[in-house]
Amino acid sequence: MIRGIRGATTVDENEKDAIIDATTKLLQETIDQNKLSAESVASIHFTMTEDLNAVFPAEAVRGFEGWTHVPLICSSEIAVQGSLPRCIRILMLVNSIEEQGAIQHVYLEKAVSLRPDLAS
Repeated sequence: MIRGIRGATTVDENEKDAIIDATTKLLQETIDQNKLSAESVASIHFTMTEDLNAVFPAEAVRGFEGWTHVPLICSSEIAVQGSLPRCIRILMLVNSIEEQGAIQHVYLEKAVSLRPDLAS
């Protein structure tokens, strides 16, 4: 079964290191909470709000040993008026035997406000 794991975080500034650090933390929390290995991950889709463009968030995956072959893509989030600024989101598709309700979605920093019902 393929399951989707959602997550998001925010940064305080449009700066390469801030984006990489926040994305790394988001990925690590998602991996840890869902007990994932690179082999179980089908792909990861990253989005960022239009106020972030200093680096591709997928670059953070380069710091994870053994994740070289995981397909990654980045895109821009739709610019909805009043939406959370400086936000990085992920949708990770994984092969899993877990029930949908057992998946741990990860929301960090100000992104907790996006889905407090799913934040773990």
